[in-house]
Amino acid sequence: MLSTSVGFSQTDDIDKLALELAFQEQDSLKVETSLKLIKALYDANDYERALEYILKSEKLSNSINFKKGIAEIAYYKSLIYAQKNDYINAVSGYNKSKALFHSLKDTLSVAKVNNSIGLIEIKRGNYNKGLQFSLAAIKELEKRNLVKDLNLAYSNLANAYYNINLHEKAIEFYLKALDVQLKLNDTKGINESHSKLAELYSDKKEHRKAIEYYEKLLESTELNNDSIRGQIFPKLGGEYLRFNDYSRATRYLIDGYNINIRTKNQPGLLLSLNNLGDLNLKQGRLKTAEKQLLDAGAIAKKLDNKTELLRHYKLMKSLDSTRRRFDRAFIWQREYYELNNILKKETEIAPLITETQESITTIDSETNNVSQNTKPTNNLSSEEKAQIDKKLDKYKLLLYALLAALIVVSALLVLVYLKRNSNIKYMQELEDKNIKIELQNEAFSEQTKHLENVNNVKDKLFSIVSHDLKDSLSSINGFIDLLKDGSLSREEFDNLIPELSENANNASLLLFNLLNWSKSQMQSLEPKPSLFDIQEVFESKVKLIEQRMENKGINLVDHSLRDFAYADRSMFEIVVQNLLANALKFCKSGDTITVSNHISNGSCIVSIADTGIGISEVNQKKLFNSSSFTTMGTDNEKGTGLGLSICKELVELNNGKIWVESTQGVGSTFYVQLPKSRPS
Repeated sequence: MLSTSVGFSQTDDIDKLALELAFQEQDSLKVETSLKLIKALYDANDYERALEYILKSEKLSNSINFKKGIAEIAYYKSLIYAQKNDYINAVSGYNKSKALFHSLKDTLSVAKVNNSIGLIEIKRGNYNKGLQFSLAAIKELEKRNLVKDLNLAYSNLANAYYNINLHEKAIEFYLKALDVQLKLNDTKGINESHSKLAELYSDKKEHRKAIEYYEKLLESTELNNDSIRGQIFPKLGGEYLRFNDYSRATRYLIDGYNINIRTKNQPGLLLSLNNLGDLNLKQGRLKTAEKQLLDAGAIAKKLDNKTELLRHYKLMKSLDSTRRRFDRAFIWQREYYELNNILKKETEIAPLITETQESITTIDSETNNVSQNTKPTNNLSSEEKAQIDKKLDKYKLLLYALLAALIVVSALLVLVYLKRNSNIKYMQELEDKNIKIELQNEAFSEQTKHLENVNNVKDKLFSIVSHDLKDSLSSINGFIDLLKDGSLSREEFDNLIPELSENANNASLLLFNLLNWSKSQMQSLEPKPSLFDIQEVFESKVKLIEQRMENKGINLVDHSLRDFAYADRSMFEIVVQNLLANALKFCKSGDTITVSNHISNGSCIVSIADTGIGISEVNQKKLFNSSSFTTMGTDNEKGTGLGLSICKELVELNNGKIWVESTQGVGSTFYVQLPKSRPS
């Protein structure tokens, strides 16, 4: 609605000016009214009609030698040529109008012309030249606080600095442009500045500031569409990923991925896949990361996006190093260095091309000036002809000297380039060797750590075997020796059988736990999950301790139900056997052990509760550590302290959880949660 009313207002102004011009009689006033009409038509983007009035006004201004009118008309004509990408006519007109404004001492108009020349040069990629003109315009525009012209000048300078990789200066002028754009309510300019500032702060690794500007960009109502969000979401997710905010990174990256798949936006999809691969690599989901990174690499090559391809190589090197595939990691590292060197060369060659173009432009302009200032030789005296010939010879000599210098410099650059290539090749070979050595050192370091761990396991095994297992076996051997020597009567031996059985059970459980614990510590324990009935496991394991429960006077309450879990059955049996043995160990005569299970959120939760002596809060924190923490049972039963540590490792290997709730003097309940189906 607002844009419609603005359009009607512009049309009314144009019609009024056209009517006023038709009834204007004085030539100078006609030109001034024409200029107002030309400006209105230019602002309304009606360039063809504006050109009609420019041609009429130009003829009238020249006939009355109205310099201000001639200068203004030349300026607006150049603005229209610039809109039509006619660089030669635009620059020619700008220079003509600037010379006239200089003669009129109109510093403001000179500044506006400089600003326009800066814009057209920056658009053509002549950033250094464009910078000089735009900077020349700034001071005058700032002095007069001309916000519209300043908006254009600041944006030009920011874009130029951005393109020649002077990022600090680019940020400075984008911030200045943003300040002016907010005053003008220039939504398009504001969005452009927010986008560029976000990118620049990201390059500077100031990720919180980058996030701030990306989120401001998303707040814009004009950008609330899939194509824009498909570009912003992967970048925003990448910023959250940089300081390990995985939940927000995941949300933005998945949303960005889905949008880009739906809209078939390949650049956005490439960024999403690279960042998702990085996220999954950091979180240990290596298979998913590999698939996403390989897809990203294929798209990067198809789009010839060298920056994202470079990042893809780096992430693939990290992935294969993590998987200990060092031969493949070395290949990715080599690809990374080769592409990185190509990108460095491109950034070094770009300024050289710009400088060469500027030198040629300067030579051309000087030559043109000479030809423009030369009078027709037919009307000159012999003395004037001699002076002109002398002057031309001087310029020719200068031109030849410059060309010779350019050839010499080019030859030197070629030699330097060849020498540098040779050095780069040598350095690259050294880098390749160093990388290979580093990767080998990493492998040796990992192997050393593994051997140290195995050695520590061995030491613990010997320590436990020499202490607890020795005690149990020595007791059994003692009983057998007494019986063999005839020192015990049959009746005495029968009375000692329960104690002998307890020692044998302790030794059996100790060996059982030791073997499983050492196997897990040496990293050879691999779960083989399947669906099995939990009630069957309870029934088989309760039978093993029924006699010991009866001897100790412990009651059993079985609330188990027929239900299925998806895990390694033998590992679950080890967990249940340990938890039942622990419950029995810390119960007194008359206490109760209760086994039960129920379903919660698609998981199966098993509990083994007892009314025994309970566990203090201090000791609860030590239970699942692998530090061999143990306490004596109610009948002075000994333990290794490894049982619960093994339980924790086995449950977690099966994507489950184990925890305890206990009150000292009241009892304890151990819970085990397992999935009911294969985890996604």
